[in-house]
Amino acid sequence: MDKKKKYRHFVLWCLCLDLAAMVWLGYRYLDRKIPDEIHVVKGQDQDVEKLLEHPLLTFEDAITVSGEGSYLLPCKLLGLIPFKDIKVIPTESTDLMVSGSTVGIYMETQGVLIIDTGEIVSESGVPEEPAKNIVKSGDYIVAFNQQEITSKRELMDDLETLDGDDVTLGIKRNGETIPVSVTPVKDMQGEYKLGIWVRDDTQGIGTLTFVDTKGHYGALGHGISDVDTGELLNIKEGSLYQAQILGIHKGSKGSPGELSGLIRYEPKNIIGTIDTNSKNGIYGEFEGNAGEGISLRQMPVGYKQEMEIGPASILCCVENQVEEYQAEITKIDMNHEDSNKSFVIRVTDEKLLSATGGIVQGMSGSPVLQNGKIVGAVTHVFVQDSTSGYGIFIENMLKQG
Repeated sequence: MDKKKKYRHFVLWCLCLDLAAMVWLGYRYLDRKIPDEIHVVKGQDQDVEKLLEHPLLTFEDAITVSGEGSYLLPCKLLGLIPFKDIKVIPTESTDLMVSGSTVGIYMETQGVLIIDTGEIVSESGVPEEPAKNIVKSGDYIVAFNQQEITSKRELMDDLETLDGDDVTLGIKRNGETIPVSVTPVKDMQGEYKLGIWVRDDTQGIGTLTFVDTKGHYGALGHGISDVDTGELLNIKEGSLYQAQILGIHKGSKGSPGELSGLIRYEPKNIIGTIDTNSKNGIYGEFEGNAGEGISLRQMPVGYKQEMEIGPASILCCVENQVEEYQAEITKIDMNHEDSNKSFVIRVTDEKLLSATGGIVQGMSGSPVLQNGKIVGAVTHVFVQDSTSGYGIFIENMLKQG
């Protein structure tokens, strides 16, 4: 009897765990389907409940209005259980000049980025690592013995004056500047070194997403991070250039493809400044006169609650001309922790699939269109399925956050 009783308790315990798991997964699923915050074009507020309609949810008649004109819309599960308060933000109808053109990117870091520390074989033949556990990958060198450092060249010039005395480096880490002391090591050639690998600029190609009515642009849909540290680059300044596609490395399962481009770093080819490098993209001022050859078309903004599973299209440049290619939105996540992974898009256009295999590196920032509006931009490609990738809602790009 004891065994039967224990078995019944075990089965009951498993059923309770399964029920708890189902409730939790159901809650998470519904939470991802219903946004925490939505933008609604002024004059269309009456359509909010219709946009958020769900058979399990009911909405309160009374709302809490904030000082800036937005309001909270409470909703309940099955009409009884409080679920969440949705912030509704009335917004003016917005149009953007939508692009899809390939652009060249050049950025200089604010200070000199530390990639890693390394060993130095001292003149006595003993390997030493003088900067280990003092500086770390992702730090920025902003001063050398109390003198400001703005470039790798300046740092190299200062390193040539090393004489064995301790060096004080100004290190910027997590937004705070701290002094650290490093003792140089004399190597086999009799030169003093600190054993630090550094970088101070980055370049590449991406896609221009939009230019707004004030001449500000947004591109990429994600920030630029260092390839070695994985950290978002802290930039001092940068420029956006015209670029030319030279070739395509086609994507396949397990091997992301890539657009190969030519960037001529000449003043006449600059089409904008790079002022901000954030998790949602790069931003700056677009220089219209220099932007000849850059495709721009006026389109209204579509907000996330307007998006739907089904046909969409992508604007991108793979043969030095922006074209619209057919695609399909297969998943929408209203509240993803990573704002640039808010929906999944799959390329269905045979011409684009034939040329690139789907989504490739260099297409980040390609505008995503649905129902005559710009609703987002491509940000990532799936390594195991080059036809598909993630996208960011256009409203998140407009926040520049």
